[in-house]
Amino acid sequence: MSTVVHLGRRRPEPLWREVVGAELRRARRARGERIVDVARRAGVSPQYLSELERGRKDPSSEMLSSVAGSLGLTLLDLTRRASRQLVSVTDRGPSSVRGPVLLAA
Repeated sequence: MSTVVHLGRRRPEPLWREVVGAELRRARRARGERIVDVARRAGVSPQYLSELERGRKDPSSEMLSSVAGSLGLTLLDLTRRASRQLVSVTDRGPSSVRGPVLLAA
């Protein structure tokens, strides 16, 4: 009995954890490093780092700082990079919305 009603074709904004994870992966790959090596330096398991990079985990600021540091980045570097990505995705503005918009209180 459930029906999904699509009210437009606007892509939802990416989640912060997805954007941060993508930036972590980009930084790791740019350095030519393996997940295992970065995880060891950061003090996390390779599985956890993999989940961070895929945007599956919401890490604490301490965890982000540790992983960023293991990549030669500060937490500020990482958040700036992630913020730039979010701005580029959301800068399309309301003109990217097609079709009806539903606002709920």
